[in-house]
Amino acid sequence: MIKKTCEGDFLEERNYQELLDKLVAGEIDEIKIEPKEFMSFQVALMNFRQRKRIVGIAHQQGIVYYHYNDNPTQ
Repeated sequence: MIKKTCEGDFLEERNYQELLDKLVAGEIDEIKIEPKEFMSFQVALMNFRQRKRIVGIAHQQGIVYYHYNDNPTQ
């Protein structure tokens, strides 16, 4: 399986709403969020209609990878 990851260029603002929509639609498998963009992403995530199904896994150096949990029982 090829993992489709969204990693952005941090020189310009990313459209987090669009990335979250793509995550839910299965167009990408995960979103990588760096510490310096976390607060901007958090605002979009809290306003996202399916935010309770978006799961973040923290990694070293403050990087968080978010994926969509398509199993509603988990």
